[in-house]
Amino acid sequence: MSSHRRRRGLRGRSLPALSAAALLLAAVCAAAGIAWDPFTADARQGAASAPVIGTPWSAGPDPGAGSPSPGATGPTPTAPGGSSGGQDAGTTPGAGDAGAGRPAGALPFDLPGPAALRTGGAAKKLVFAHYFTPYPLSLDNASADADYYTRNYLNPAGENGKHERYGGLLRDRPLPVQPKGGNWERANLEQEVRTARAAGLDGFTLDMLSLSGPNRDRAQLLMEAAHAVDPGFKIMLMPDMTSLNTDDPGVLADAVAALGKAPAAHRLGDGRLVVSPFKAEAKSVAWWTQVLDLLRTRHGIRTAFVPTFLDSDANSARFAPISHGFSEWGSRSYVGQESATRDVQRAHGMGKIWMQPVSVQDARPNQGVYDEAGNTATLRSTWTHAIDDGADWVQLTTWNDYSEGSQFAPSLHNGYAYLDLSSYYLTKFKTGSWPEIVRDTLYVSARTQFAAADPTGAQSLVMSLRKGSAAPRDTVEVLSFLKAPATVRTVVGAAEDAHEAPAGIHSELLPLRPGTSSAAVVRDGKTGAEVKLPYAADGTVSVQDLQYYAVTSGRDQGVSAK
Repeated sequence: MSSHRRRRGLRGRSLPALSAAALLLAAVCAAAGIAWDPFTADARQGAASAPVIGTPWSAGPDPGAGSPSPGATGPTPTAPGGSSGGQDAGTTPGAGDAGAGRPAGALPFDLPGPAALRTGGAAKKLVFAHYFTPYPLSLDNASADADYYTRNYLNPAGENGKHERYGGLLRDRPLPVQPKGGNWERANLEQEVRTARAAGLDGFTLDMLSLSGPNRDRAQLLMEAAHAVDPGFKIMLMPDMTSLNTDDPGVLADAVAALGKAPAAHRLGDGRLVVSPFKAEAKSVAWWTQVLDLLRTRHGIRTAFVPTFLDSDANSARFAPISHGFSEWGSRSYVGQESATRDVQRAHGMGKIWMQPVSVQDARPNQGVYDEAGNTATLRSTWTHAIDDGADWVQLTTWNDYSEGSQFAPSLHNGYAYLDLSSYYLTKFKTGSWPEIVRDTLYVSARTQFAAADPTGAQSLVMSLRKGSAAPRDTVEVLSFLKAPATVRTVVGAAEDAHEAPAGIHSELLPLRPGTSSAAVVRDGKTGAEVKLPYAADGTVSVQDLQYYAVTSGRDQGVSAK
């Protein structure tokens, strides 16, 4: 890893930055139908106590932290609602993530229903998304203007300043949801299951972070929620060997068995429970053999072991005797993905299945490291390898790990863009055929700051490029899905341009400039699908944010996808 640049800065955030954050949250709350009076928001913050959250892989949430004043990071959208794009079937335009179906015309193609994606050959090609329990839709059932995400995770001064060194724990968050009555935590988990199911996913891989406490409780709720929403939606158990505090095979076997007996637990057709530990190489083959034996003898559970390695090259051969298949956490840059071909071939040569990692991007403020994703290039490259190389299963890494900036789940800054794109490739992966593009759809992605921008605020730890990543780039990507050739008109800041795009998929890269970016399809002199990324790029930034923001014409307010 490259050395981290360090700099001195002013304590706290500037007034313009705080004002921008306030406008951002006001727009979000308006889109979600949540009333927010910015002059009384501070007075209401004490109403909901800070939740006790478990520890993510690196510096994580702090149990019982305080509640500083709002100050969410992130640029201000130019129009209310921005790219939240959260409407679903049966909801009003601009609502938050309703987690049901999808609005008509959301995708450039017609996604087959779950029944079609789970029968025949499609049933053998499984797609899971890695679920990270510290970041559910809501942590405290409060409104988005003053909930825990806003007060403590997006705010550089949050949790009593523990995240100020790196500008706040997170740069994005789940799409805001309305506070709910009753068992709101389970209701929100059911909503996430519906959202994933509607995108074509077969289930979640569940990161088992803790043996007890809130993350363990949330894991149990997720098992219950998945079965209640759809008995066919499965949860693959993934003990996290970087965080589970035990060296006792019996303790882990008991923990896996407790969740594995739930109806939602993913099993093969022969009844074997699938267990896919993260960083399996942290324990020896002999140790894992004890775990699997105890599951069988103590709990009557036969298993299919599919270890997820950080380094499959060094570990797959020695784990082969106890394994049904293999996976790897994978790279988060679009370069260097050729090793995926070798991984699949090696696994199949041993008679094992391969679960391919598919990713969007990765930016970790609290670890001071990021990968250059190249707009949507990493997403498209990893999906293409899964398809072309003959992977058996896919794991989207991740569904909702916002501390790594790797989320596919509908989020504040990306809406449904990355999940919708994945549905297209997922259809090919599962059915073997590329779906027909039946409506023009545009996806625009860009950062809101230049890669070399040095934050002007109090942030001292900034992110450096991870070794092996592609070089940083400052680009706007217009990714078009067109049913017929057309002109795509673009605006990036003050620069207007146009390019001819063929039928099918086309990626056009434009230089990033200060201001907002937009695109529109023009055919036979008429404007069709159009979209605007409402988050403006700026040359001067208070907090470093190297995630790519994205928006789709299929879901934006007031935009038709013809």
